[in-house]
Amino acid sequence: MAKNVTRSPKGPRKQEVKASTPAQVAALSICARHGNKPDELLEIFHEMQHELGYVPEDTLPVIATALNRSRAEIYGVLTFYHEFHRHPVGKHIVKICRAEACQSMGTEELCRHAEARLNIPLGGTTADGTVTIEQVFCLGNCALSPAVMVGEKLYGRVDPERFDEIIAGLEKEAAE
Repeated sequence: MAKNVTRSPKGPRKQEVKASTPAQVAALSICARHGNKPDELLEIFHEMQHELGYVPEDTLPVIATALNRSRAEIYGVLTFYHEFHRHPVGKHIVKICRAEACQSMGTEELCRHAEARLNIPLGGTTADGTVTIEQVFCLGNCALSPAVMVGEKLYGRVDPERFDEIIAGLEKEAAE
């Protein structure tokens, strides 16, 4: 396991980084590709999420040591940005807007329907790993509330029936 960086009066001191899981090995490799530079942290997280699908919790101490930063600093950046996932997610991420405009047009009913239809809570992933549903607080499609986004595709005026059509399309794609 990686050790924390100790700070001396002369400044931070690099310590040997040890990786014991495949995710930790991947994290070390990604950090190295970015020159172990702390200012590359966001790019490191993006690359990890692209390769692994998420940023595993056990990689944070390894990243912190490789970048000569505290685990708290690394964790703080990871949790600040909502686009980074700390757990495995489904093949398709369905984001349901819960901001005020969408609330006024029925997003709460849509969220309840989505949870029942997929048999998971907001933030959950279907048992087959096809869909993760997440709540977001503005997709910028207020004029066509309630809004839903799947990947990069934005949908407006989504009611329970339209939600079911969207999910049926995702499930059909997964079955092919």
